[in-house]
Amino acid sequence: MTSSKPSVHVVKALGEEPSFKVGDRVRISARYPIGHYRVPTYMRGKCGAVEFVIEPTAVNNEEEAFGRNAGKKGYYYRVGVPLAELWPGYTGPPQDRLIIEIFEGWLERT
Repeated sequence: MTSSKPSVHVVKALGEEPSFKVGDRVRISARYPIGHYRVPTYMRGKCGAVEFVIEPTAVNNEEEAFGRNAGKKGYYYRVGVPLAELWPGYTGPPQDRLIIEIFEGWLERT
């Protein structure tokens, strides 16, 4: 006699799965909040692509620095931004890019 186990479909809670995956096109938010934030101003509003999802989740270091995090975790992503996106008139190879690690709260889907 063989027993068959029922198929189980697990639905993960918000934040347990990355919001973005490798290859997703993203825009770095153009917010300018008061205080020190870890997204350089020259990167804000620029578009690129997710190159790597950093696991496991980690605390948002910006919120933690201001004492506002209370242990909430999220994903960081390595995002490649073409140099031509950063510097108009860039004449180098089109595949040249700057890679930066960004917390998910700064990324918008394009």
